[in-house]
Amino acid sequence: MQFLLAFIVVGPLLGAVAALLPAPPGLRGKNPDQAVLRHGVTVTGAVLAAAIALVIGFDHDNPSRMQATTDISWIPALDVRIHLGVDGISLPLLVLTALLTFLCALYSYFRMPTGPSPKAFVALLLLLASGTLATFAVLDLLLFFLAFEMVLIPMYFLIGRWGGAGRSPAAWKFILYTLLGSVVMLLGLLLIGLKSGTFDMVALATDNGRGLTASTQVVAVLAIGIGLAVKTPMWPLHSWLPDAHTAAPTVGSVLLAGVLLKMGTYGFVRILLPIAPEGMQTFAPYLAAFAVVGIVYGSLVCLALAKEGAGGDLKRLIAYSSVGHMGFVLLGIATMTPTGVNGALFANIAHGLITALLFFLVGAVKERYGTADLDTLAGAAGAALYGRAPRLGGLLAFAAVASLGLPGLAGFWGEMLALFGAFDPADGLSRPAFLTFMVIGAFGTLLTAAYLLIVVRRVCMGAHRPAAPEPPRTAPGTGTDTPAQAVPGAAPATGPAEPADVHPYELAAWSPLVALTVLAGLWPAVLLGLTDPAVQQLLAGGKS
Repeated sequence: MQFLLAFIVVGPLLGAVAALLPAPPGLRGKNPDQAVLRHGVTVTGAVLAAAIALVIGFDHDNPSRMQATTDISWIPALDVRIHLGVDGISLPLLVLTALLTFLCALYSYFRMPTGPSPKAFVALLLLLASGTLATFAVLDLLLFFLAFEMVLIPMYFLIGRWGGAGRSPAAWKFILYTLLGSVVMLLGLLLIGLKSGTFDMVALATDNGRGLTASTQVVAVLAIGIGLAVKTPMWPLHSWLPDAHTAAPTVGSVLLAGVLLKMGTYGFVRILLPIAPEGMQTFAPYLAAFAVVGIVYGSLVCLALAKEGAGGDLKRLIAYSSVGHMGFVLLGIATMTPTGVNGALFANIAHGLITALLFFLVGAVKERYGTADLDTLAGAAGAALYGRAPRLGGLLAFAAVASLGLPGLAGFWGEMLALFGAFDPADGLSRPAFLTFMVIGAFGTLLTAAYLLIVVRRVCMGAHRPAAPEPPRTAPGTGTDTPAQAVPGAAPATGPAEPADVHPYELAAWSPLVALTVLAGLWPAVLLGLTDPAVQQLLAGGKS
């Protein structure tokens, strides 16, 4: 088991190095670009298989116990250790990361975004995966920081070199916001480690803040919380996110929304709740207030973008929706109750599945129509997906209703449990204040339903208009995120090219997300059975 976890963390890093080396003659094939893209699929597939094997071998009767652990001394003078392990809190996030990285690699094999060499693209994708997986597996504060920072450079280049219009400013904004937040976070992590005498997260969680004074905890929560809030992103530290999503290639948006945003909220649960409970209690009402403002703000911006004549970009709208959805995660954490924290962890996974699917679908729509502008997609010669590409339209409608929290799908349970947690917050927190936050959050769910249904009506509905056939598609590994150009000298088409419906490779990349969204919605105990015992122990500070 411990070797499986070590492979999951280190395997993508070794794969990234191998991607930059010349391919052996037997594996080079006719197209070197296809060979390196196939290498990305192989490595991420092996990591996903190892993650599934880890789930199978996991002791599901004791999900609160750290399993598959590795503990090696690294810097004895500071008691910094290479300490890895998973419990019921980190295991679902580890599997989600492995799954989304594999699906992105598979999708890129057939639809490689326009940009520099695929070698660099695959290496950056694998480096990003290694850093994210390490973030959810390490149990040392300084290692957590290093893994947390490891993902920044790959994502910066994925946006800056393979992104669309405005990619350079968006990439710089992303890196500056996250780096500045991380500097403050490092100071808080060092404060905890030096004051307590250890950076071991398990030992610190077991101590449950008893070795830290109240003032130390308050300062640590403020410093670490700012860094985590930027990555989450929490309003008003969110402004880097819409630009990054709008400019990023499809797989960049999928990983950014599906995985990277989870690193911030995971830090709140894994570090701040058990290690600095008094500091968290001081800031919990403010965290909840920012969370519900983010819920309403994100929804109102999405409503404005969805309005006719606003010129809203569909990718930008989905990005702002993430601000609202992650607000529910922060609200659940702020309640400091098992119900609320379980809801936050469930909402994390649900958001990763649903928003990843949404960005895949929006990328497909943009590829077919050459734009994600809502007014263009809903115009006289608009998308009308139900009539022109019914399977694509049906999947977009499915993802939208899952995102708005329809009962029976994954989006429902996390938000409901977060609101239930706000109904009865932890002792020491103001119940009237949290009841107010609960009401505001519930109002945000209505706004969410409003803008998502407007999007479905404008993009999926409309009269079907016959159009010219779609131009021939490119071979696997040579496609782009933009539509194929018309053949020179061909007769002009009488209308926009008839969009292709869902391709087999798209179905392969999207089907697992659809299936897991339904499974988590109909059988929430699969996930809650893992997280609840671990959360109970985390909040109590009990020994494993």
